[in-house]
Amino acid sequence: MAPLWITPCGDALNSAACHTRAGCPVLRDGVRYLSFVVIIVTGIYLTLFFHPSMNAVEYNGSYSPLRGQMVSEAFDSTMRISFDVRGGLLIRQAHHWAALVFVAAVLAHLMRVFFTGAFRKPRELNWIFGFLLLILGMFGGLTGYDLPDDLLSGTGLAVVNGTILSIPIVGTYLSLFLFGGEFPGEDLVARFNTIHVLLIPALMVGLLVAHLMPALRHRHTQYPGAGRSNKNVVGLPLKVRAVKSAGFFFLVAGVIFAIAAVAQINPAWRYGPYRADQVSAGSQPDWYMGVADGLLRVMPGWEITFWGHTLALDNLIPLSVGVGLFLAMGVYPFVEAWVTGEGRARHLLDRPRNRPVRTALGVSWISFYLVALIGAANDIIAVRFHVSVESVTWAVRVGLFIVPPTAYVITKRWALGLQRQDRDKVLHSRETGIIKRLPNGAFIEVHEPLGQDRLHVLTEHEQYQAIGPDPAANGEGPDGGFRFARRLRVVLSRSFYGEGTQITKPTAREYQEITSRHGS
Repeated sequence: MAPLWITPCGDALNSAACHTRAGCPVLRDGVRYLSFVVIIVTGIYLTLFFHPSMNAVEYNGSYSPLRGQMVSEAFDSTMRISFDVRGGLLIRQAHHWAALVFVAAVLAHLMRVFFTGAFRKPRELNWIFGFLLLILGMFGGLTGYDLPDDLLSGTGLAVVNGTILSIPIVGTYLSLFLFGGEFPGEDLVARFNTIHVLLIPALMVGLLVAHLMPALRHRHTQYPGAGRSNKNVVGLPLKVRAVKSAGFFFLVAGVIFAIAAVAQINPAWRYGPYRADQVSAGSQPDWYMGVADGLLRVMPGWEITFWGHTLALDNLIPLSVGVGLFLAMGVYPFVEAWVTGEGRARHLLDRPRNRPVRTALGVSWISFYLVALIGAANDIIAVRFHVSVESVTWAVRVGLFIVPPTAYVITKRWALGLQRQDRDKVLHSRETGIIKRLPNGAFIEVHEPLGQDRLHVLTEHEQYQAIGPDPAANGEGPDGGFRFARRLRVVLSRSFYGEGTQITKPTAREYQEITSRHGS
């Protein structure tokens, strides 16, 4: 259904009139690229002083409480970077903070793409590249987090090892291969260093380049508005965008270094070198791995024996849930494309309120992530708020089952309410709060008519209809594929676009009837 008003701006992609409007996509989404540059630059500096070896040496550095202790070369070089290398601690903390900002920026970008539908054709590959970039960023942070070989990183590695060992059949072999023998092994730091310094950065650079190429070809998506359609792009010229990107890089780098200068992170000297017989109390991983740690902490200690083998469900189930959580995010765009069956290119973004089910699913996903993240700090919460850790753990367990469905229902109803509000604005104009008395004594509220630009925004979106069970009616041919797949598609289509999932937007005829009635 077409919008009520469309203000033309020409069909040319580079229309001069179109270049004067809209925000710059680089400023909107470029934090992930710019923070990645900070990661690379600071990482190169740290590589010059770091020794990725687990060979034991005696520490004789500047930090007197640890002098004379036997530590690994990795820990010794980490201490030397922190206390003896000029600017080493600042660079080390900036590298860590930049990694946290990078993963946060990638996740925020994916959420923006998800809620606005920017993953639709022809940008499916961009979604895959962004999703893989998030996964690589998380593993890059995990491997870098474990390089100092301090007690905190060793505690995290023990958790990782336990999770790997819970994998049926291949878990033991994966652990032996990763650690070079029984945990903690002798080759872990060297192998993680190779993965962290060479393999993951190379893959991430390739993904970033691959992510940019389709963007340059198809241009950026844009929010609905006057002069914007699926046939043009409203944006800024390349030269202006480049100048703003350069300035934005210095802004991002400055903020990261300012945080690194005042906010301490991962003080390895406080934890000391890793020892297998010790565990760092109050330890939490970086925030992006908190969902995995939280699921592990709140999972009961279940184990079962199957065919003479013990299955550690207390590790296997959290691993499966965490993997499933991210896989659900990765495959969602293709599920939606399959349900809608739309093959057209889409360059206009959705307003989240106009896709209530998708928006509710996204909020439900985020709420599950946040509840699990709270579980990763159950001991800290218990200490700070003077409650038992068991109470916090049970609250998180209940929250994992209650909060996401509740968030889904509330978000969906909220989006439908906003849709209904938009419909009322279109049909009855905007309320001014001014009461006027008519000559016959009646009182009415004065309504201010909406401009064409606003009408276009409120009525631009396309509303899909749920497909029926007849394959021929859905354009699937006489067979219509497998019966189960066809039924699943019908069920999903009804849940996405069936009754109660959207408010019918006003038509041009309804608008004309009401405005003419008011005019008369």
